[in-house]
Amino acid sequence: MNKITVKIDGMMCGMCEAHINDAIRRAFPVKKVASSHAKGETIILTEEPIGEAALRSAIDATGYRVLSVESGPYEKKGLFGFLK
Repeated sequence: MNKITVKIDGMMCGMCEAHINDAIRRAFPVKKVASSHAKGETIILTEEPIGEAALRSAIDATGYRVLSVESGPYEKKGLFGFLK
């Protein structure tokens, strides 16, 4: 599982978050996507890697600006994850 953190400029409210989330869901097969206008970021969880150029293109088409993209492995932390 991959976790992609995208810093985005221009989100001002919950509707802005919804526009970003919808654009990402339409463009890519993601497991989960969550945006925060307060933090100015979107977190994407996906099985397959997403190319940065394709991600930037999908978000730029909504009128928002991508500031940075960071990706890495994601491991679910369960209730008893501290015992591992």
